[in-house]
Amino acid sequence: MQLQTSMANPGCLITVKIKNKIMGTITKNKSLKTAKIIYWISTGLLSLFLLSGAFFINSKIAIDAMHHLGVPEWFRWELSIGHIIGGLLIIIPVWPRLKEWTYAAMGVDYISATIAYVSVDGPVPNSFQPLVSLALLIVSYIFYHKIRRLKSAM
Repeated sequence: MQLQTSMANPGCLITVKIKNKIMGTITKNKSLKTAKIIYWISTGLLSLFLLSGAFFINSKIAIDAMHHLGVPEWFRWELSIGHIIGGLLIIIPVWPRLKEWTYAAMGVDYISATIAYVSVDGPVPNSFQPLVSLALLIVSYIFYHKIRRLKSAM
């Protein structure tokens, strides 16, 4: 039916095509905006967790926690510095490959932390706290790629 109308009025077909193009762009822009909001909320919270550790590197709580897990003193420093670097690399625009490696390293870190807590303390609720950070990391990662895909489609 629409094709017959467009044959009678060629301007109508052009109008429909333009309207569809505009509506598609609006939908993509809304989707991009939603993806950016979810990405920045999850990434901001994740970075807050990672970067706040810089203030507690030498705190008695951090030292006692690492001794409780039975890891050496040098590992506390390595882990804290790694969290600071990872927190910065997650929020600043860097090369995509470097960001991928940062996500992978943080994922390994959170999984290893969960294993360490469960092996020392058993399956108590506090042992699974790193999985909350892992969930934020996964959400951030998924929406990082969704934003890149939506931007490349525009």
